[in-house]
Amino acid sequence: MAGWLTGKVALVTGAGSGIGRASALAFAREGAKVVVADVVIEGGEETVSLIKKTGGEALFVKTDVAKAADVEALINSAVAAYGRLDCAHNNAGIAGKSLSVIEDTEENWDRILAINLKGVWLCMRYEIPQMLKQGSGAIVNTASDAGLIGVRRGGAYVASKHGVVGLTKTAALEYAKAGIRVNAVCPGPIDTPMLQRGASRRPQIIDKMVAAQPGGRLGKPEEIAEAAVWLCSEAASFVTGHAMPVDGGYLAQ
Repeated sequence: MAGWLTGKVALVTGAGSGIGRASALAFAREGAKVVVADVVIEGGEETVSLIKKTGGEALFVKTDVAKAADVEALINSAVAAYGRLDCAHNNAGIAGKSLSVIEDTEENWDRILAINLKGVWLCMRYEIPQMLKQGSGAIVNTASDAGLIGVRRGGAYVASKHGVVGLTKTAALEYAKAGIRVNAVCPGPIDTPMLQRGASRRPQIIDKMVAAQPGGRLGKPEEIAEAAVWLCSEAASFVTGHAMPVDGGYLAQ
């Protein structure tokens, strides 16, 4: 499927590692110029370097997606550099602390919702006006299997990801006639730095995740990236408002 996004401009948030980095590399492989956004400068710049080493074109913009001014500057930088914005993978997110509903803290709740949900909303708030000017665009928001089911000791995270799914569907309905498609990808357990950091505090958690998977393994960041690329491509031209599980069949059980 080489060249599916030739001539396009793509934006990926949280692109300094994990799913975001894999997505940025996949967009570049398919011919897109890529705007790499992350709050961690070192990771974002490394992703740009990896893209350039493969002959791609990319730039890094330090961005805290929970801050409107940062997101507005991100979109302005993308358009200033490349003239347009065709695809966006709003992927930045955090796991936060694993706590029960009554144990959870206001600080944990606010931080998770600010990055995972408000961050997605802010990105679309500034991406969509540019896409409206162009008459087209494709957006993929990273939700989660946890956006479709409940997860014990994950109330804030689950709420944020359910919010992403609902926001995705709403935006899809609002802008379908304007030529803008909005979908969500819902990863299951993926072997990312974020997952590994969580496992360092609870070493048994990965074994439990693997045991619960029909295929008996974790997913790879690249497998989520492929879904994001497809959803942004013309191959998915009649797909909008969809929350797509990429989870090795976990939700089929």
